[in-house]
Amino acid sequence: MFELCLSEFSRETFMREYWQKKPVVIRQGFKNFVDPIDANEIAGLAGLNDVESRMVYRDGETWQAEFGPFDDFQRFGDNGWSLIVQALDHWSEEAAEMIEPFRFIPNWRLDDLMVSFATPGGGVGPHIDLYDVFICQGSGKRNWRVGDIGNHVEFAAHDALLHVEPFEPIIDTELLPGDILYIPPGFPHDGVTIEASLSFSVGFRANSTASMINGLADHLTDKELAPELLSDPQRILSSNSGEVSSDDFQLIKSQLQQLIDNESLMRQFAGSFLSQAKHELDIHLSEDTYSNDDITELLHSNKLMRLGGLKAFYFSDSVEQGLFYINGEEQIVTADIVSAIKLLCDNVSVTPELMTGFANNENFISFLGEQLDLGYWYFAE
Repeated sequence: MFELCLSEFSRETFMREYWQKKPVVIRQGFKNFVDPIDANEIAGLAGLNDVESRMVYRDGETWQAEFGPFDDFQRFGDNGWSLIVQALDHWSEEAAEMIEPFRFIPNWRLDDLMVSFATPGGGVGPHIDLYDVFICQGSGKRNWRVGDIGNHVEFAAHDALLHVEPFEPIIDTELLPGDILYIPPGFPHDGVTIEASLSFSVGFRANSTASMINGLADHLTDKELAPELLSDPQRILSSNSGEVSSDDFQLIKSQLQQLIDNESLMRQFAGSFLSQAKHELDIHLSEDTYSNDDITELLHSNKLMRLGGLKAFYFSDSVEQGLFYINGEEQIVTADIVSAIKLLCDNVSVTPELMTGFANNENFISFLGEQLDLGYWYFAE
């Protein structure tokens, strides 16, 4: 288990003074750090079709990027390249534990755990991210330069690489194993590997207004919602047929505003949208069929684990009604197991002690049986 050590400030201080405000280096944020996965295992993941991976390197002075799966790395040589694997938390239970110390930021803001293996001189070039990231240095060393937020000019160094023009660093430092660099959105940065190294990035992303609107449109279409037409039975005679009057413009805005003000619809959309997995889930359906008695016995003796990368959320003002969301779908349960649902949403693993009050609850056993069949939860051996 990883434990975040903030020796210079508290979590509250971090959120007040640094979160989305300015970058900071957290020296030995993970003391006595040991890589939860090695370079060979990362290479193995990069060879799988379902895993999102890419290789970034230079061909002379030209930046190149290739997307996996990869079955051979010898052609890239010994220097100057970085292999990146997205959503490592979906594929490695051990690596996923790196996210746990950052749970003081709510799960709905979590993007994924990314890992990079880089040879000396390797990096992805100077760039700007649109998400918050905690870059946790694993084995090896990497130098990081971070500039101040501002009007930086970006350009396409490659079809798959958006870089930023040279910037003056406000941080220029070497990260050693266990060091953590936090960078908010909009701050240009560039990491260059000094010796072969692993870097683990815990990213937190907010959705753009455009992506939310697109998601809402898809939700309305899929659920066949909001079919109401604009209505104007009190319309007066118009003398200018090409004009959209101010009253008409307000009417159009009002039609959209009524949709936004529909609390039930918007909560259903937000819960479904935010809980959708952005990367492939590593679902392995069990060959065993669990009876209710089996589930009860296992709840008394085994940890209940949530599938890596699975998103499960509830809203504080509707969960008591039994409403919550799993992997893009709204769920409804009876009021007597709401406390158990909160435990499943709040925790990646739940101990038998926490499940004691629900191990014999028929409603919970029925719900959990469905989730086990889907492969969304499983029992630790």
